[in-house]
Amino acid sequence: MAKAEELRAKSIDQLQEDLVALKKEQFNMRFQRASGQLENTARVRQVRRDIARIKTVMGAKRGEAKNA
Repeated sequence: MAKAEELRAKSIDQLQEDLVALKKEQFNMRFQRASGQLENTARVRQVRRDIARIKTVMGAKRGEAKNA
């Protein structure tokens, strides 16, 4: 799980790459859950929260860039 401090140190491009990777993982887990193959159900919640955390940091960075 990524911490907000670690995410703030990354560039917007790096955050975008992380977001895409998490979205793919979330997509794959959705199919695993539907077919009964998902073993770590807690990971679904972690991924969802990591996605939200990245989106929050990206929004803050874009707001800073807009005001600067």
